[in-house]
Amino acid sequence: MSEARIDVQSLDDGGRNVSLSGRWTLVQLAHRSEALIAQLRELAAHPNVSWNFTEVRALDSAGAMLLWRAWDRTMPEILLARPEHLRILERIAAADEHQPPAVVPKSPFEWVMVIGRNAIGFWNQLVDFAVLIGQMLLCVVHLVRTPKDLPKREFSANLYKSGVLAMPVSALVGFLIGVVLSYLSALQLRQFGADIFIVNILGMGIIRELGPVLVAVLVAGRSGSAMTAQLGVMRVTEEIDALSTMGVSRSLRLVFPKVTALAVAMPLLVLWTTTIALIGGMVSAQIQLDISYAFFFQQLPKAVPMANLIIGLVKGIAFGIMIALVACHFGLRVRPNTESLSANTTAAVVTAITAVILLDSVFAIATSSIGIPQ
Repeated sequence: MSEARIDVQSLDDGGRNVSLSGRWTLVQLAHRSEALIAQLRELAAHPNVSWNFTEVRALDSAGAMLLWRAWDRTMPEILLARPEHLRILERIAAADEHQPPAVVPKSPFEWVMVIGRNAIGFWNQLVDFAVLIGQMLLCVVHLVRTPKDLPKREFSANLYKSGVLAMPVSALVGFLIGVVLSYLSALQLRQFGADIFIVNILGMGIIRELGPVLVAVLVAGRSGSAMTAQLGVMRVTEEIDALSTMGVSRSLRLVFPKVTALAVAMPLLVLWTTTIALIGGMVSAQIQLDISYAFFFQQLPKAVPMANLIIGLVKGIAFGIMIALVACHFGLRVRPNTESLSANTTAAVVTAITAVILLDSVFAIATSSIGIPQ
């Protein structure tokens, strides 16, 4: 018999014995669920009733949920059932217990709790970041003692991905930024007859400030997010735990190559992007103000001392180390779920860009009297 049936037997003591038989599955219950629920609720309301499931041939989640609702979400005191059917009913009961609790009214001091949670979270982030920096220093000490452990392949792979592959987009953006900056400057300088000072504006602005910051923002969005996503996926797939099990240092094999590769690639990208941006500005200046290329090349070293180029390259090194450390920090904090991966990748990019701007302000204050022509 495949149809779901309910048989009721009255007992001498006034109680009832309810026997269920057949197949209590979604296919069998689709057209009879309302009638069965009404009948089961009427039987469950009886003060003395026992339930016998031993003749049930099949029970799925739909049938178990129907019975659970008919029992008013409470297991009956007397229930005879097969172990596999009893496990389904217990699973439905356990899932119902984990329903979200009722909304609790907010305390008037909720803002204090929010500030405290954010402060504790920020402190934990700083501690983990400091630990990561300490691990990098230990890796440097270890490699000084045993140079053969240097992860050359990992370093070269990250150098290629972060440096070489970023050259086209950085060149395009740099050229366009140079054109825009030159065009806007030319509109103002022409009004005062100070056309030749466009070399000073382009040289100082691009070489000292705009070039390093622009490259850092591009690298943070491109390479930084890729590093965080790579480490996050390795965390989700438990590859990092596997490396630890095999005795492989994650900081030496995963973090150190990324930090060193970006520290080497960033100043080179800064030099590359700055050159392309100056070419774009030079082309725009020739078109807008009729300033020859020869005059631009002749005036640029006088307007921008060599110290500004050195400051820009040092900024590139510092920005590269900061971006890589932030990216690895958030990548290692990823929990084994996709939501954590996306959240930490976004946080890595935002934090890296913010850290770069803060670090640039520190450089601006510390080098305010260096490289400025008198």
